[in-house]
Amino acid sequence: MMARYGKTAQKSVERAMRKRKLGTLRSGGSGRRVTSKKQAVAIGLSEARKKGGKVPSRARSRSKKASTG
Repeated sequence: MMARYGKTAQKSVERAMRKRKLGTLRSGGSGRRVTSKKQAVAIGLSEARKKGGKVPSRARSRSKKASTG
């Protein structure tokens, strides 16, 4: 079975997680400090995509069905 993520993605995520722990990781839009692990991983994967690393495409949001009840 093939690996889903390449070495570039791994390095980018590691770097983002370290910066988060040091308190120097900033979000792109607002420039606020990132404290969430999930957000740090997302930033790392986004950077890896920009570098052309092997990263699966982003998950598409599902349309919510109106519940009738």
